[in-house]
Amino acid sequence: MAWAYLARVAEPPCAAVIALVDAIGPVDAASAIRRRSVPDGFGAVLPATAARHDADCATADLDAAAAVGARLVTRSDAEWPAWSLLALSQADTAARGGAPLALWVRGPARLDELVTDSVALIGSRAASPYGAHVTGLLAAGLAGEGFTVISGGAFGVDGAAHKAVVRSGGVTAAVMACGIDRDYPAAHSALLGEIARTGAVISEYPPGTTAARHRFLTRNRLVASLSGGTVVVEAGRRSGAANTAAWARKLGRPLGAVPGPVTSATSVGCHRMIADGLAVLVSDVASVVALVRPDGGGDVGRGRTKPTDGLSEDELRVHDAIPARGGVTIEEIAFAAGLEIGAARTALARLEVGGLVENVAGQWRLASG
Repeated sequence: MAWAYLARVAEPPCAAVIALVDAIGPVDAASAIRRRSVPDGFGAVLPATAARHDADCATADLDAAAAVGARLVTRSDAEWPAWSLLALSQADTAARGGAPLALWVRGPARLDELVTDSVALIGSRAASPYGAHVTGLLAAGLAGEGFTVISGGAFGVDGAAHKAVVRSGGVTAAVMACGIDRDYPAAHSALLGEIARTGAVISEYPPGTTAARHRFLTRNRLVASLSGGTVVVEAGRRSGAANTAAWARKLGRPLGAVPGPVTSATSVGCHRMIADGLAVLVSDVASVVALVRPDGGGDVGRGRTKPTDGLSEDELRVHDAIPARGGVTIEEIAFAAGLEIGAARTALARLEVGGLVENVAGQWRLASG
């Protein structure tokens, strides 16, 4: 309840409120703001919360979020993407910077897992057919390589990226400039619903908050920080995409740009970034992966995660000891894996719970299907 109150009490991001929460905790911070009595050294909190301190909408906000299948993820939660957001805490906060206090999330994807392998695809709302086509190819290809594709849910390049990932069965996240219970633009209501079904719709703003120009600019820093790298597919000379690209550079994230026709106004921004050495020219999935993982850790062909990813050493050894066809006894498995019977039995139990192996007539086999 305290976190929900704090998420609304000041226009995000508010470094003063975050500093107070870090110092005395969310419950005491919420109480101090309500009472208009904050500890010495935190005087900036009072003017930042003056307009909203007496409007406690915590219960209503949490209920509104729950009604659309959303939750409030805070800095104290296990899924908080602290590493991705760390750069925002260290950045110059003068131009609407700083890390968020909390994030409203609609969808099953955990934030910390979602951002582990992620790329932002951004660009013009007035995307050309060329831009939409290239965006679709990149988005589907990156999704096929196991990357989360992050964008802003808008028309044009954003929408093309999200749609391509949804069609390919991948995971995508939309970072919004309005409340989590509002579909903006309204024409993307069905698309945002599909994103929330397998990925995540994310907002710094409490339920009911309307979209506004300054909130789009504030939102852009989150798109950049939650992504391992940013690729601008199309952008005019001055655009929201250029603002997100500037944040990517400010945060030390790799930045790529797709070249377009020299006659296209929607590629002027990309050409300028490339010519000025601000962005690396990218033209396909391989070049995007190389941009995000210059050490080669993201070679194309990595594909989606395998069922055996994440197994312990014993579990992997036991799994590998079971032949592709036919069954074997636990004694044979233990011998082939070089494990004691007890360790092999424990590993088999975990593999069976995970649906990777099955016991048929006293013999262990790899699970069918």
